[in-house]
Amino acid sequence: MPTIFITGASSGLGKATAKLFATRGWQVMATMRHPEQETELTQLPSVHLLPLDVTDPVSIESTVQRALTLAPVDVVFNNAGYGLIGALEAVSDEQITQLVNTNLLGVIRVTKAFLPHLREKKSGCIINTTSIGGLIAFPLYSIYHATKWAIEGWSESMSFELAQHNIQIKTVSPGGIATDFTGRSLVVAEHKAYGHLLQKLLSGQANVQFSPPEAIAEVIYLAATDRKDQLRYPAGADALATYGHRLTVGPETFRQEVASRFASDQEASLSTLSAPKNNVS
Repeated sequence: MPTIFITGASSGLGKATAKLFATRGWQVMATMRHPEQETELTQLPSVHLLPLDVTDPVSIESTVQRALTLAPVDVVFNNAGYGLIGALEAVSDEQITQLVNTNLLGVIRVTKAFLPHLREKKSGCIINTTSIGGLIAFPLYSIYHATKWAIEGWSESMSFELAQHNIQIKTVSPGGIATDFTGRSLVVAEHKAYGHLLQKLLSGQANVQFSPPEAIAEVIYLAATDRKDQLRYPAGADALATYGHRLTVGPETFRQEVASRFASDQEASLSTLSAPKNNVS
C-alpha cells in the first residue's frame, strides 16, 4: 500500500486530497495544526492524523520521524499555506515573516526532512501546491506571489539534484478553488492610498469560476501516479486558460494587459485572468 504525507489537511484541497487517496487504496498521513478537532478524516481507516505546524522546525522533524515509524512514505504533498492581499505599505513585517515561514520555508523544511528517507529508498515524489499566482502576477499580491514564484523556481532547481536519486518533484498550480480562501485562508491588509485598487481587484475576483477542491485533488493524484518527467501542472479551467494565454502572448504583453485592466475606470474582470488562491492548514 503506497503512502502519501499531506500538510494542511484540515480543510479545502488538503482534505479533499486525503479523501481521494484514501479511497484509492493509499495510506494517508494527514497533518494539521489541530488534529484533535478533526472529525471527518477520522472515519477513514487508512488515514492517520498527525499534528504539524509547518512554521516550527521542531514540529516538522518530530512529525516526519513519527510518520516514518508508521510506514515508508512514497509521496510528500506540501499543501499548507494561505493568502495575503494588500499593498506593500499596508502589510506589517510580522505578516510578511509569517507568510514566508508558512508558504515557503515550511515547504523547504518539510521536503528536507524527508530527503534522507527518499534517497535511501531511491524513489519518491514531492508535490508542492503553488498557485496560478506562482506563474503570473496581479497587483496587491506581491508578498504572496514572492512565496509562490519562489517555490516554482526552487522546485525546478531541486528537480536536477533529486533526479540523481530517482526522486521527482512537481508543482500543482490551481486557479480559484471553492474553499474558504476568502475567509480564514486570506489575510487582507488595507491602506487608504490603494483602496480603489483593492476594491477593483476584489470585485473582479467575484467573476472567477472556482473549481471544486475534488477536481484539483484529481490533478494531485495524476501528478503522483503518472510517472512523467513533468514539473508543472496548472490545475482548473481558469488556471489553464490564464497561463495558456500568458504563454501565447508573452510575459510583457500579458503584464500590459493586466495593467490596462486595473488602470481603466471599468471593472477589472478576472474571468480569464484569475487571481491566485490557496489553502491554509
